[in-house]
Amino acid sequence: MTAMTTRFLNYALSTALGLGLTSAAVVAQQVVPASRQQVTLTFAPVVKKAAPAVVNIYARKVVQTQRPAMFNDPFFRQFFGDMGMPRDQVQNSLGSGVIVRGTGVVITNSHVAGDADEIRVVLSDRREFPAKLVGKDERSDLAVLQLLGVNETLPALELSESDTLEVGDLVLAIGNPFGVGQTVTSGIVSALARTTVGVTDFRSFIQTDAAINPGNSGGALITSDGRLVGINTAIYSGNGGSIGIGFAIPANMVSSVLSSILKEGRAVRAWLGASGKSITADLAKSLSLPRPSGVVVDRVIAGSPASKAGLAVGDIVRTVNGHEINDVEELRYLFATMTVGGKAQVETSRNGMIRNVSVSLEAPPDTPARNVTPLSGRQPFSGTQVANFNPALAEELGLEFVEPGVIVLSVAQNTPAASIGIRIGDRVLAINDTPVKTVADLARVTASPQQAWTVSLVRDGQAYQFRVGG
Repeated sequence: MTAMTTRFLNYALSTALGLGLTSAAVVAQQVVPASRQQVTLTFAPVVKKAAPAVVNIYARKVVQTQRPAMFNDPFFRQFFGDMGMPRDQVQNSLGSGVIVRGTGVVITNSHVAGDADEIRVVLSDRREFPAKLVGKDERSDLAVLQLLGVNETLPALELSESDTLEVGDLVLAIGNPFGVGQTVTSGIVSALARTTVGVTDFRSFIQTDAAINPGNSGGALITSDGRLVGINTAIYSGNGGSIGIGFAIPANMVSSVLSSILKEGRAVRAWLGASGKSITADLAKSLSLPRPSGVVVDRVIAGSPASKAGLAVGDIVRTVNGHEINDVEELRYLFATMTVGGKAQVETSRNGMIRNVSVSLEAPPDTPARNVTPLSGRQPFSGTQVANFNPALAEELGLEFVEPGVIVLSVAQNTPAASIGIRIGDRVLAINDTPVKTVADLARVTASPQQAWTVSLVRDGQAYQFRVGG
């Protein structure tokens, strides 16, 4: 026995005796490993099972460079000729994805492949397949791809219940960081329901210290027993590399978006039809609450599921289907992950009395009809495309629906609307003090040229009025 071994055994024995264990108890607890498996701790079996379902994605998009305005002037063109003419430019992106159906259905991030003109997917065995975009959801940063030319059943991972995760659980991240090839990193779940990360509109991320780097986006986050619980999507970093703070979209959200896109071609989410604000420490004190938790309702849309369930301004939403609500983002996330057609059990508090209500899970109505219309002529909104604002359109644009009206969907460059500062998302209230409720109203009041126009609109929740001409 070496001197080092003797010192180690003496240290272990003294530690055990210090904990109140006798030397006999120490000897009784010692077990000699009976196999190599008992000596070696490894995730290799889990990785072997999961890794074949994780793919590399190469996306290619052709964009046209903009011609500087000065080169449109005939004077400059005498000297510079075709210099500055628009040219095609190729943008390449690299990411990861996960096969979730043996037929070749792949889930990845929208920012990886959502806008690509050409997509190639490389399997772990180096085989390549072209892929088409089935649908994307920019609000959750997810996209669904279908591999083309698949004539076999591919290895796939099933989405698991991410609500079973706990802080401290071991997790593995599988992807293609920096394009070096498939890589596996390990860590733990550092936090759950992170709602302050402004990466997507629905913020309830799994935070992990498993190394996630550029190229990992769209890859798998799996548990130590091989369950797919998240899609890696972002990192917090000051230098572009991993510093131990990575975020994954929970499998519950992924599952909802995936099934909706495969069925409808787009993401369709349940609509509550109410808005509110998170209860802060000060607000909790003013409401005589024991701690800051929940969401206090400040608006209920008439005819919405919330209205039909009896929710009212001033109600405090405490739980949804048994999940405690800590802030507004968590409430929005939970409804966004629920399947349209069912019901949600919502516990509320009104004047200190606990109430339980059943809220129907309905898709936001696409009424009134959008009537998307381009506008032209000698008037302030010339060069815009406008539509009737409704709950379904608000959901697609990631905006809060308050009431019907007219919203600006696009503004063309070098047009009257662009020159006076009309922006995408502006909601028109009135023209020359004439109320505008529909696209037809806006077209009618702007049909005749005027010396001056007074425009009233709402932008980012604030009312504005300005005068054009005159």
